[in-house]
Amino acid sequence: MTAEMTEPDLVAGLRVVELGPGLAGAVCGQSFAEAGAGVTRGLGDADSGNVWLAVNDGKSRTTNLDEGLAVADLVIVDTTPSGASAALALIDRARSSNREALIVSITPFGLSGPDAEFTGGDLVSFHASGMGRLLIGQVEDPRSEPPVRAAGDQSAFVAGVTAACSAMLALAGDGPCRGELIDVSTQEALACMAVRELAAPAYGGPSQSRHRDGDGNGSTVSIIPASDGFVSISPREERQWRAWLGVMGDPDWGDDARFATKADRGTNWGVLHALISEWSGAHPKQWIYETAQDARVPSFPLATPGDLLSSPQLLHRGFFTEFSHPIAGLMRRPGAPYKIHRPASTRPEQPVTNAPQITPPTGGALGGIKVLDLSWVIAGPTCTRYLAALGADVIKVETTGRADPGRASKLHAVLGKSKRAITLNLKHRDAIKIAHGLVSECDVVVENFATGVLERLGLGYEALSATRPDIVLLSASGLGRTGPDASRVAYGTLIQCYTGFATLNGYPGTSPRVGWAWADPLCGLKMAFAIGAALRRRARTGEGGHIDFSMVESLLTTMPGPLIEHQSGVTPSGPIGNDHPGISPHGVYPCAGEDEWVAISTVSAVEWAALCGVVPGLGGCVSDGFETRRQNARSIDDGITAWTSVRSAREATLTLQKSGVSAAPSPDSTALFNDPHLQERGFYPLSTDMDGTNRGLPGLPWRWPEGERSSQRAAPGLGADTDSVLAEVLELSDDEIATLRESDALT
Repeated sequence: MTAEMTEPDLVAGLRVVELGPGLAGAVCGQSFAEAGAGVTRGLGDADSGNVWLAVNDGKSRTTNLDEGLAVADLVIVDTTPSGASAALALIDRARSSNREALIVSITPFGLSGPDAEFTGGDLVSFHASGMGRLLIGQVEDPRSEPPVRAAGDQSAFVAGVTAACSAMLALAGDGPCRGELIDVSTQEALACMAVRELAAPAYGGPSQSRHRDGDGNGSTVSIIPASDGFVSISPREERQWRAWLGVMGDPDWGDDARFATKADRGTNWGVLHALISEWSGAHPKQWIYETAQDARVPSFPLATPGDLLSSPQLLHRGFFTEFSHPIAGLMRRPGAPYKIHRPASTRPEQPVTNAPQITPPTGGALGGIKVLDLSWVIAGPTCTRYLAALGADVIKVETTGRADPGRASKLHAVLGKSKRAITLNLKHRDAIKIAHGLVSECDVVVENFATGVLERLGLGYEALSATRPDIVLLSASGLGRTGPDASRVAYGTLIQCYTGFATLNGYPGTSPRVGWAWADPLCGLKMAFAIGAALRRRARTGEGGHIDFSMVESLLTTMPGPLIEHQSGVTPSGPIGNDHPGISPHGVYPCAGEDEWVAISTVSAVEWAALCGVVPGLGGCVSDGFETRRQNARSIDDGITAWTSVRSAREATLTLQKSGVSAAPSPDSTALFNDPHLQERGFYPLSTDMDGTNRGLPGLPWRWPEGERSSQRAAPGLGADTDSVLAEVLELSDDEIATLRESDALT
């Protein structure tokens, strides 16, 4: 039996101070607060908007900043939208009070490099990362649908989660990170949401065109109409496709040769989508979802905030946390996206003198930690990628019959770096014995099997903790391992539909779009944070635990705005593209060259005056206030377009930034790979690939002295390390390994 840890205590006793006005810093601090740290806001913004209220709940305000800094274990500095100089001034302030605290800095473009002093808020940072070209997927006419940002301050949430992950992993063992500085660039944090695309130029591949030529993605995941909204479906495997046809009553066209294979369905998706929509439009979204899931077809409705707030699954898991809204009174906000379970017989927490030492003097922040990686595709491998980069020995388990799909793309080349790979047939009892043997030597196990599979294999938490009592097991799933919907089949892209993320992004008047797999890399960061927190607790108490991680809850933590608006009686707006209700101009403008764009944002009157000084057509508008600019938005945009369209995006950016206007190109992956700023910052560190070639592949989304281990190994081939791992870790002889292979325990 297991018992749920009802109170956050993973990092109890950790003291955190936030400095600066940036939302990302507040998001970072909230991650620590939810894990049990004492978080104090120092020189923070007094903004009382809904999002700010949500991320600052549970924190305290300091009355003596120097006193708070003097005892801090972690200082979070975020000066966004200002550049490096403002952050460095606050870092010096923190250092003058405490030279032992770990400091994590969040700026738009980092603390070093030619663009370090560039300013940029949500719009500019998002587009500078290249994500604006990927978010909603390909479009019919790239000229009429410019690259688009994600709604709801996602730049700040991604940067904040990245900063929290890096700081937590550094603090996991309370070791050599003391007094160090972690440099998080919002641009790089966002860019790491698409490492597969970023890796393509290193292999000579072209950037993905934004122009839609057909809609083959529909055969993988699609949004279809229902009688009361929309529902997403993902019958990507042949068995799922046959089951989906059964859900629809086995229509006559189901045997049409045009739809015989996944490739055929992609080629003819326009026709197929119309046929499916004709059927789905006559049924409610909840019925389609439940019927499809009962047939094991991945499907989710496009939920509204009201749907989510009343979700039996989320309510069962106690996901929402109450807080006091200054106007509306008691309200609910997203809580932590994980639950912690530990043996029901566990003793009350108390410090122990023989707690495991998880940070030895050498080998990186996580040197000495062994991780058994049973995850695949994006979220889990992203999590373990960060653990491996900071020194953990990550052993990836696959089977030859079902290798990680990431191996078919450039994902594995990045996410598999510095790991070791073995192949086990987990249906064989001897392979299960090997797994238990490995667990006995490991500190962490990461898995994302369907709910119940690990237990059926004899590798559930109770079995693993019997083998290794202080094991930290993280189980990632779509909706969590408990609750009425725990068994539902989910993919990251479907989760984007269910949470409303897909509904909010894009342009006014357009249908919801799935686009990029946004949820998966975000969850990878949050998973790594949770593991780091659990390791810190283990070092303090000697106890491990089972982290029950929900991907739906993880994405919802970055979307408090719509949930709070709904409770306030406000109907959340639909997609607004690059527009912003409180900033004007705020958009993306065409430049010279095909599908080349620059993002421009004028937050203040000073920036507006600077823009008017640069763009000739705006000279007579310098005194216009915000409301006037909103009324004349079309003519202002026309004037800006006339100026940008005869310049390259880089030229326009340099001119505007030099004049005090926030701006950045919206580059494709090739332009981002060749970006002098990213190159100088070492964002593409050279490493030896599996073929022996040195390639510049995307690195970590942060910079600090630990960095990536100096000897980054290439991502291993399938099962490349099976024999060496079994010999080294389990001390098996060559003959014993040969016998296991003959028995099919090793695949």
